[in-house]
Amino acid sequence: MGLALAEAVLAPAHDDVPVGAVVVDGRGDVIGRGHNRREVDGDPLGHAELMAISAAAEAAGRWRLDDCTLVVTLEPCAMCAGAAVGARIARVVFGAFDDKAGAVGSVWDLLRDRAALHHPEVTSGVRAEESRSLLRDFFADRR
Repeated sequence: MGLALAEAVLAPAHDDVPVGAVVVDGRGDVIGRGHNRREVDGDPLGHAELMAISAAAEAAGRWRLDDCTLVVTLEPCAMCAGAAVGARIARVVFGAFDDKAGAVGSVWDLLRDRAALHHPEVTSGVRAEESRSLLRDFFADRR
């Protein structure tokens, strides 16, 4: 989670919400990193998780990341949870819950939905206060 938090602090440099993610392979090596880039790239798909998953797939040379763990500072939204399912990510670890758009237990629970094609293991609340603090500070500075 420390590496995901380090990614998150990069996002505000280009006015993006501080969310960071890494993908770790079965050996424990980081094979993908990302932070939010929606504002800087003008891309609605510029979420930290999508950046990290894409980088991991490229590094691994395959789309199926079934030996990998996605670690992200904020509970994934529906789009990012869907990407984790689609990539067959084995495990999702996240920090803070997202009561507005979270799709791994808060608003929806796509990863554990019986209709989902794949069901990653989920661990939540890891270094949650640090993740919440980054978000709180970012939005306080903009109000």
